[in-house]
Amino acid sequence: MPPFDALKMARERSLDLVEISPNAVPPVCRIQDYGKFLYEKDKSERAARKKQKVIVIKEVKFSVTVDEHDYQTKKNQAVRFLGEGDKVKASLRFKGRQMAHRDLGYKIINRLIMDIGDAGTVEFMPRMEGTTLHAILAPSRKAMEAAPKKPAATPVAAKPSDGAEPANAQA
Repeated sequence: MPPFDALKMARERSLDLVEISPNAVPPVCRIQDYGKFLYEKDKSERAARKKQKVIVIKEVKFSVTVDEHDYQTKKNQAVRFLGEGDKVKASLRFKGRQMAHRDLGYKIINRLIMDIGDAGTVEFMPRMEGTTLHAILAPSRKAMEAAPKKPAATPVAAKPSDGAEPANAQA
């Protein structure tokens, strides 16, 4: 239908001619209230935003002289972050003369990647940026499916089991 006739028909009904898909050939238009069209469009965008997952990058920092216990603690943190669906940025900063021993830093980051295993996949292999060595790990699909949803915390009131008053209660 020619646009002039469609506009005339819309005005007779006290409505608007709304262009639905301008890229189609010919463009698709609908006769309806423009305010209602904007409301429905906004409502569908809000629903799409609700279902969207915000990606958070958590950082785990190492040093070249990291002790075994500290390494294990930070590795466990990284595994926990990956299990929760967040990305992990493993960074190692070289200080002073440590830059002469970059291979030690690469060993630590590569060991972390090997230890994490199936919990995450490497998104960016270790690379130097100035005096810092970075690697980014993303949660693997298997880990995301296997991870249980976080249960809602329900507070439990402490009650005496025998029905008697607690010993520290005052009368």
